[in-house]
Amino acid sequence: MSTVTPVRPCISADSHVTEPDNTYIDYIDPKFRDRAPRVDWADDMGVFMSIDNGRNRMPFGMIAAAGKSWHEISISSGTRWEELHPGGYDPVARLEEQDRDGVVAEVIYPSVGMTICNHPDGDYKKACFDAYNRWIAEFNSHSPERLIGLGQTAIRSVDEAIADLEAMRDLGLKGVMLPGYAASGLDYDHPDFDALWEAAVSMGMPLSFHILTSGNDHPMAAHFRGPKINSFLGIIRGNQDIIGTMIFGGVFERHPDLQVVCVEADAGWAPHWMYRADHAYNRHRNWLESAELSKKPSDYFRENVYLTFQDDWVAFKLLDLMNENRVMWANDHPHSDATWPWSQEMLTEQTTHMSDHQIDRVLRDNCAELYGLTV
Repeated sequence: MSTVTPVRPCISADSHVTEPDNTYIDYIDPKFRDRAPRVDWADDMGVFMSIDNGRNRMPFGMIAAAGKSWHEISISSGTRWEELHPGGYDPVARLEEQDRDGVVAEVIYPSVGMTICNHPDGDYKKACFDAYNRWIAEFNSHSPERLIGLGQTAIRSVDEAIADLEAMRDLGLKGVMLPGYAASGLDYDHPDFDALWEAAVSMGMPLSFHILTSGNDHPMAAHFRGPKINSFLGIIRGNQDIIGTMIFGGVFERHPDLQVVCVEADAGWAPHWMYRADHAYNRHRNWLESAELSKKPSDYFRENVYLTFQDDWVAFKLLDLMNENRVMWANDHPHSDATWPWSQEMLTEQTTHMSDHQIDRVLRDNCAELYGLTV
């Protein structure tokens, strides 16, 4: 497998694993072992992860489809486990796949764990997330300077979530991916969460919100009309709503050092979102509920919110309208939206108008500083 010379030494701020069969079965609380996610096969979709004895099924052939052409990406692909990218579950192979894409390190998120975020049983989520945290810590330990794992917490309570962050830090994990909705039932602008935000800042554990973790069956979840492909355009909405909740709910007003990462929701929309947020606060806060803010909503966005994206050329073009120190490129490997293995060709084309300083910030330095990396 060849090594690619990168445009700059690149860090992917959002990549994933393909959780193997032992991720949950071997590490989960024994009380939940009979419900643990496990790898299975079905003729209509190929290899998949069965979650909670079939309550949900995640087809790996569609999820781990990096490098495939569009006509190969399908729920019914019939992909076998041995056909998946081995770097999804083997850390040695993962380093080879990084080299092939010109990437020196990756911030690693779950795949199955994204779907588990949407499970209604908080106790089940807690058991699965604890198991995943132990598994990903072992995965990362093979090369901790290049494999940057983040943990998960269900947030059944704030005190438990703080304990989860402490456990993740002790495992060597660099941050945490929060579910779109906390299992406690409270939304993220509730004052009860202030202790969690303070703990995250004091521990140096950035908080991430990934797309597709706010659930389709939650009463507040969005529903889409028209052809099914239209729903793809709306999957970033869950992240936008979380950002708005935290800004207008005064979370960043109360916790100016809190850092939140908006993951895989692109970034080209951010300048218009910031304009509209400022307009709403300037003209309509008399009759639309909002916390009292000492700064413009866009100021909190620019300072407290990081954005990750893959091939969002609009984001590269509009970088001057955002905070260039809060935008981070990612390759999303091995998911179907991944730019792997042609990231370098894409970056060479899309960054030609940018200064060397901007390229370094977006492709490496922002991510390295956020997670304390030295690559």
